[in-house]
Amino acid sequence: MSQPQGPSHLSNNVDETISTLRQQLSRNDECGTTHYNLAVALMGKQEYVDAEKELLEAIDCSPSLAEAYVLLGGICLQRNDLEGCYRFNQRATKARAGFAEGFGNMAFVLLQLVDGKDPKEDEEKVDKAIKNLRKAIVHNKNFVQAFTTLGTAYFMKGLVPEGIKANLEALAVEPKFPIAHNNLAVAYLESEEYEKAIIHCDQAVRLGFEVAPALLDELAPHRKG
Repeated sequence: MSQPQGPSHLSNNVDETISTLRQQLSRNDECGTTHYNLAVALMGKQEYVDAEKELLEAIDCSPSLAEAYVLLGGICLQRNDLEGCYRFNQRATKARAGFAEGFGNMAFVLLQLVDGKDPKEDEEKVDKAIKNLRKAIVHNKNFVQAFTTLGTAYFMKGLVPEGIKANLEALAVEPKFPIAHNNLAVAYLESEEYEKAIIHCDQAVRLGFEVAPALLDELAPHRKG
């Protein structure tokens, strides 16, 4: 599937950046940050194979560069390699204590690995995800995605009030975060709090979120007028 191309001048700027960074590395090949910056530029051009090589060089030069592990995890995700994504984010949290993004990404992967084949294993994955999300939030109280993912994990356990609380905490950080509004619309519908469900559903739509048609249909009979 072909990717849309941005304006040519943006492409030229990225090419210039890549050229400059490669020149810097020709003079000093042991700078992890330069390898990392080159990888980011290459990923901007969707040159993932070369980006992966630069990221591996980056962590070889700078083992504590947690962001590089996260990007390697992102490349794994592109390949649908969830286990690889998990491992790299786990390494990110070991490379830098309290690295919230790594804990959040590990939790996301664990929830993706819930497949319904073994209820006990699935429950363990969700519980582990919740534990990682709580760590992420401890280390970054403004990590809005961690709150919404935590809400999803609670919903998966059938803990609707806890899920609502987590999404409300997300909105306390970012009131215009559409995923949280959508999640609350679903949760309040399940709790038969229709007025609240409609408010959050409409807000999600206003913020550009593509609300599921089934949700809109279920709320329609509860709208006044």
